Amino acid sequence: MTETLGLTAERCVELLDAREVSCRELVTAYLDRIQAADGGIHAFLRTRREAALAEADGFDRDGRTGLQGVPIALKDILCTKGEETTAGSRILEGHIPIYDGGCVTRVKAAGLVALGKTNMDEFAMGSSTENSAFGVTHNPWDTERVPGGSSGGSAAAVAAGFAPLSLGTDTGGSIRQPAALCGVVGMKPTYGAVSRYGLIAFASSLDQIGPFALTVRDAALLMQVICGKDPCDSTSVDLPEPIEVPSAGSMRGVRLGVPSDLLAQGVEPGVREAFDASLAAAEGLGAEIVETALPHAGYALPAYYLIAPAEASANLSRFDGVRYGLRLAEPGDTVGDMYGRTRAAGFGPEVKRRIMLGTYALSAGYYDAYYGMAQKVRTRIREDFAAAFADVDLVVSPTSPTVAFRIGERVDDPWAMYASDVLTVPVNLAGLPGISIPCGTSEGLPVGFQMVGPAFSENRILRAAHALESAIGFDPRPPATVVRA
Repeated sequence: MTETLGLTAERCVELLDAREVSCRELVTAYLDRIQAADGGIHAFLRTRREAALAEADGFDRDGRTGLQGVPIALKDILCTKGEETTAGSRILEGHIPIYDGGCVTRVKAAGLVALGKTNMDEFAMGSSTENSAFGVTHNPWDTERVPGGSSGGSAAAVAAGFAPLSLGTDTGGSIRQPAALCGVVGMKPTYGAVSRYGLIAFASSLDQIGPFALTVRDAALLMQVICGKDPCDSTSVDLPEPIEVPSAGSMRGVRLGVPSDLLAQGVEPGVREAFDASLAAAEGLGAEIVETALPHAGYALPAYYLIAPAEASANLSRFDGVRYGLRLAEPGDTVGDMYGRTRAAGFGPEVKRRIMLGTYALSAGYYDAYYGMAQKVRTRIREDFAAAFADVDLVVSPTSPTVAFRIGERVDDPWAMYASDVLTVPVNLAGLPGISIPCGTSEGLPVGFQMVGPAFSENRILRAAHALESAIGFDPRPPATVVRA
């Protein structure tokens, strides 16, 4: 049996090209590992063994090339034709889409074999994957701790060796933050670089799909698959230059800006220590470290928690018990009763909280004071980044101010939970690309290093991240006692 813990997508391709394993043997090894070890992690909501093995058999029979036959996991917010897609919510339990989302179509066209759908915070609303209607996901580094969120299942799947690649979504940090907490690579592309067609919407002006991987090169390979214009998504665009798989090991001439105002946002000492050590490693590669300013970054979190819930309150109004998803046996006497009872039974507490926040922010008499003001702050943050990039190539910070916290530790304190994204939210508000790479540990748990660049600077970010990743030499395999099959 192939050992999948720590097996990269590039290594999968090497094994397949050399015919050391067949596609069926590779896919079977991952599915068997999920079956044996996911009981203690709960990264997956469901797997598709028969369909995945049939796809693998097709490549073994007809021949393969590139990434064909390499396994991947998909966040359960991406529509998959003929297969249940729930967004982690009871209100969509049993929902079977009649089409594939744009990213899913590209993944299938590339020949990647989907193993199944991963767990997530309901409608991507959360930072810990504790808000799923279908149970909590555990961190492969310490199963008493959260994997981050909302894409915690996708991050945990890669960290635990259940898939070499996975897709998640990032609205306020939901790829980069769980990547940091699980010790893997996670990238949020520029807004518009990846089609959102078939992504069940949370906040449409913020949502973006991106990859999880064990290495930066693997992340770049998956970025090559998913990026590009989609006629089904009018906000998607072609990138100015194609995504390149980085190979250089130098950062000579790269100016890294460290925003001291952002780092003042409650960063734990151990996290700061790992971050500073990584800055020193970057200097050793030839990078220049300078201080930069994001003066409005301190307002990003409250602005985000007005804009995102406002958009969510509009997007989630379609879930009403009429067209798809949950329909109660006794819906009530009126249409209003049916709407109310369906949503009360189908939405979880965090989703209800954000719908109420958003509806209030958009209500008559409060729109200008709340939503309108938040949009002005968003503009200021975008201007702050533009000013910073006039002087530096990349803005860098820890990805999360803390390492993974214990399950249940923040569920009764929404603001403490929201603060998990204080270092990632500004990037979404500005629509910029960012990556998190593991840069060490604190208290035996992974720490993430975030790199942010101007719009459509994915290649610049990937080159710098690959060079630093190589210098750091982080071992992404969690303790074997936690994730042994």
